[in-house]
This record gives sequence, C-alpha cells and structure tokens, in this order.
Amino acid sequence: MRQTILSLLATITIFAFAVAARAAAPSNVLAEIDGEVITAEEVEKSLGNSLAQLQEQIYNLKREKIESMIADKLLAKEAARQKISVTALLDKEITAKVGLVTEQEVEDFYQKNKARIRGEEATVRPQIRSYLQNQKLAARREEFIKSLEAKSKIVMRLQPPPLFRAEVSAAGAPFRGGEKARVTIVKFEDFECPFCKQAQPTFEQLEAKYKDRIKVAHRDFPLDSIHPQARRAAEAARCANEQGKFWSYHDKLYSISPKLSPDDLKAAAKEVGLNVSQFEECLESGKYKAAVQKDAEEGNRLGITGTPAFYINGRVISGAQPIESFTKIIDDELARTK
Repeated sequence: MRQTILSLLATITIFAFAVAARAAAPSNVLAEIDGEVITAEEVEKSLGNSLAQLQEQIYNLKREKIESMIADKLLAKEAARQKISVTALLDKEITAKVGLVTEQEVEDFYQKNKARIRGEEATVRPQIRSYLQNQKLAARREEFIKSLEAKSKIVMRLQPPPLFRAEVSAAGAPFRGGEKARVTIVKFEDFECPFCKQAQPTFEQLEAKYKDRIKVAHRDFPLDSIHPQARRAAEAARCANEQGKFWSYHDKLYSISPKLSPDDLKAAAKEVGLNVSQFEECLESGKYKAAVQKDAEEGNRLGITGTPAFYINGRVISGAQPIESFTKIIDDELARTK
C-alpha cells in the first residue's frame, strides 16, 4: 500500500513539473530543439508576405460573403416593405430601369478591343452585347443596393488582418519623385518581362497624380531562366545611371523590350543621349554585376518568385495590377502619415 502511494505521489510530482515547465515556456514558442526555441515571431517573419497574402485572401472572402448577405437581407426587407417578391423588386428597380445596349455601344467596344478579340466579328458581336448588358445590370444593381444601405444602419464588425510590412530598402537605388516623400514604392522588375512593361503606363499615371508625394525606386530581379537578356539590360541601365540618365534609359528599354540584344542596348544608349563609348566601357567591365546580383538576392530573401513585385512602404503588390490597386494603398499610407 505504501509503495502504491509513493508511486502515485511521484506521478503527481512529475506531472506538476511538466505543467510548470509548460507554463514557464513563452506562449509564442512553437518548437524546441535541444533547448533552442523557434518562436511564432520567427515563423511569421520567415513566411512574411506569403502568410500576409493568405490572411488577406481569407479576409476578402469573408468580407465579400458578408456584403452579399447584407445585400440579400436589404433586398428581402425592401421587397417585404413594398409587399412584392424579391424577383419582382429586381425587375422593377433594376431590369426595368436599364436601357438596352445600342449598336453604337457594341461598335465602340469592338473597335476599342478588336486587337484582343478572337473570332469572327459576326460571332462575337452578340457576345459583346450580352457582356455590356450584364455590365449595365450589375451597375444598376450596385446603385440600388447602395441606396438601400444609405437608409439602413449597417455595422461591419469584421476586422482586417494585421498590416504586414516587408523590410525592404530603397537605399542607393535610382529613384524619381520626392526624395523625402512619405510614400516610397520599391519596384523589383525585369526589363525583359512583358508584365513589367505592361505596368509602366500605370506608374506614369501614378507619378502624374501624386508628383513629389511619392518616391519610386527601381531594383532589379532578372529572371535568368526565362529572360536571358534581362540581367545584361539591368547592368546597362546602371551604366546609364552613371551618366545621370537612368530613367531615360529605363523607359527606352521598356519601349523596345523584349529586343534587348547587345546591339539594342547600344542603340538605346545612343538614342537617349549617352556617351556611347563610356557606356560600352562600363558595360564590358562588368562593374555592376555584383550590384544587380545583390538586388536579386534581396528579392529572393523577400520571397519574390516573379515580376513585377512592388512594395509600397513595405506593403506588397504582385504583378501588373490596375491603378486602383496602387492608389488604394498610397492614399491609405498618405492618410496614415499625416
């Protein structure tokens, strides 16, 4: 009996020590290796942008669903108020108030987009008409829902995920805009990348809109496996920077991309007014190979897998997104830094 009691006391003591040890361990410790800990902060910092994007996607899915449910409830309440069905309400307030797409609208759309439209004109025109009609209906539905929202008390309690900012530097990078601007956009690009080329008009619009309120810095992330000429073009742009013409050369490269052969690089240098002999000597010396590689390594550290990638005060945008994706974050950052 005494032995049983002693065994029981020993078990209780071991359990108490285990509980105490667990309680003593910081709550952010996720794993231990021979006493060396891995913390939640380390994991989150390592995952960085990937984790932030997943959290943002989850938030957006929830928000879209909530907004859809709110719209459904508002329509149901309004239908009940008018003593008609939701279907009848939609017919009355949306379908009946949207005019039919005209032949001129179809023609205008076709002429504006025919370079991207596949198929015979006679076949695609009905598709264009249907697309434009659906756009009109969607716009009217959104307008009607907003009018119902304005007459209702709606409280959105869903909280956005914590704001993630990557640690990315613009130090030493060519830039344009305000040197001390409150918003810095660091762009990682590849001169041979078609999506980077596609993004350039967006930045022209952003720079025209915000002027010295933003600073746009260029860093290189050549995708060697698919864009074999990009790295050499990046080095060439740095040689142009020596002569104070980085951005002129940058813009010229994108205007001729993907034609970036050695002869193309030389011709571009001449067209933007560089001292061509000095430019060629710089490029042949390979003096900027290490600098381009340093940018590429920084991109790898940040988890960049494709171009373009943009960091607005550390907040990431991947790919050639519409201008609204940029202005939304820029405006938010300007509001935060007043």
